[in-house]
Amino acid sequence: MLIIFGVLSVSFVLTFLIPGDPAKMILGQRADEESVNSIRVELGLDKPFAIQYINFIGRTARGNLGKSYLTDRDVSQTILEKIPATALLSFLSILLSAFFGIMAGVVSSKKPYSFKDYFFILISLLGISIPQFVLALLLIYIFGAKLNILPIAGYVDNGWYYIVLPAIALAFRPLAIITRITRTSMLDELNKDYVRTARAKGLSESKIIIKHALRNALNPVITTLSSSLAATLGGVFFIEYIFNWPGIGSLAMDSIMKLDFPMIQGTILFSAIVFVVINFFVDILYALINPKVKLG
Repeated sequence: MLIIFGVLSVSFVLTFLIPGDPAKMILGQRADEESVNSIRVELGLDKPFAIQYINFIGRTARGNLGKSYLTDRDVSQTILEKIPATALLSFLSILLSAFFGIMAGVVSSKKPYSFKDYFFILISLLGISIPQFVLALLLIYIFGAKLNILPIAGYVDNGWYYIVLPAIALAFRPLAIITRITRTSMLDELNKDYVRTARAKGLSESKIIIKHALRNALNPVITTLSSSLAATLGGVFFIEYIFNWPGIGSLAMDSIMKLDFPMIQGTILFSAIVFVVINFFVDILYALINPKVKLG
């Protein structure tokens, strides 16, 4: 709860410090001062900072996120409508990064300093070095503008191909990190005594890697996945906006551009709650994968 309270406080302060006037954004820059002041009073923006903050915390504690300045719709209802699109994109990107990252790390660790190993190391370096928004623009240019084989923006029902580019752009960085962590962890496990004993007993290499080494190597990978989920929550804002994906990220970025304070605060609160819940389940997953870890 302290984390949520902290996020609420920081989000309110940040929106309060954003340059610009929501009242003028609603009415237009040519609106007369009297009309602007009337809107400020209606929205409660004429009150001192402390009063606005207390009202905001009290309202949010009651489960009321307020109404959008621009659409006059409930913030919570609007966010709920956007959750499926963001959940789909985030889940697919994490699935891609986890599956291909672990697979690449395992393959790389089987024969260190081979061609495959150097190839995956190069991919990892590129994935870590290239910002997600730059990669998104490159994907749009190559597969959308030049090759014209995938749509570059938007979403339609049953149009699975619309998610391909944003999912790749969002997954590439965590995939690169997971590949490196898996490789390092697997190399450490493969050099331990229990692996040598398993090989001496005549167990197949695939059984040793999958059943024994990989399971013990997954703890740091899960930790990385946890941080990757947090990075995904941050990256999804920019990726959704670039690809015009109809999720919470696009909603948040659009709200920032239009100074829609209640919507900005609502999307930040949603992201914080998701982050806390994810970390809770990651802690449980530790215990399920590694019996040495006990839940407190």
